[in-house]
Amino acid sequence: MRRVVVKIENVVLKGFRYEDRHAIAQGLQDQLAQLLSEPGMAKGISAIGTLPRLRAGQIDAATDATPQQVGIAAANAIGKGLTR
Repeated sequence: MRRVVVKIENVVLKGFRYEDRHAIAQGLQDQLAQLLSEPGMAKGISAIGTLPRLRAGQIDAATDATPQQVGIAAANAIGKGLTR
């Protein structure tokens, strides 16, 4: 079993309510945990090594998405960035 350590120092949220930051972060954390636990993901990430910065690009979330759904969409964008 491989261990993956993910450290996110900053998340820039533009256009979101200050009050929604914790729900967005929770959605991001939960979805990243799920994505990173998928078979083969740890091996792929260890091949990448340390990334000083990962630009996820545009995050697709519906205009009526809940803050947690926004966090999930952000995590999915990060997951795609890791597998490119």
